[in-house]
Amino acid sequence: MDDAVTLPAIPAPLRWLNTPVDWRVDGPDALTVTAGPRTDLFTDPGGPDRFANAPALLGDPSGDFTLSARVTVSLAETYDAGVLLLHRDPDTWAKLCLELSPQGRPTIVSVVTRGSSDDANGIAVDTGDVWLRIARIGDAYAFHASTDGSFWQLVRYFTFGGAAQVGFLAQSPLGPGSTVWFTGIAYARRTLSDLRGGS
Repeated sequence: MDDAVTLPAIPAPLRWLNTPVDWRVDGPDALTVTAGPRTDLFTDPGGPDRFANAPALLGDPSGDFTLSARVTVSLAETYDAGVLLLHRDPDTWAKLCLELSPQGRPTIVSVVTRGSSDDANGIAVDTGDVWLRIARIGDAYAFHASTDGSFWQLVRYFTFGGAAQVGFLAQSPLGPGSTVWFTGIAYARRTLSDLRGGS
């Protein structure tokens, strides 16, 4: 799957990192991705395990930007997730996830990888349906989540020293596969001025 994918909401060609079981572009601002079984992007900080086979659709943004989407996931197995992804290289990347926790709760999870991954659980939500957003501000990035698509809660603010590709990922580390629906996808070249104000 070397051919570029066109998604009208994103003003740049997108390409696959790992092949999904299935995918489709649903109109100008919607994407569906199905991950196969035992798919993940994670480098265990406490051991040798490294997983890098989850399908991701990525593009190269320019300058400061925001990328947001409503993310709906078929959360059937622990760690099934729909993800907005920043990917600089195989050892440097970050995930903002709607993920099924070991307690069976849909949860906002963030992971930043610099050689090995960290893993930070955020708020639990009521359904497998939330809005996620990535913002670039110079060399820094902000992750936000929203339960209503209006008020954005800061999840994480960090840097890994440079530009990265950005896009969409589906994963099912323990299960037989998972489908993620990204809808209302919105990309804007802008600098987010207030990280903590909810806008």
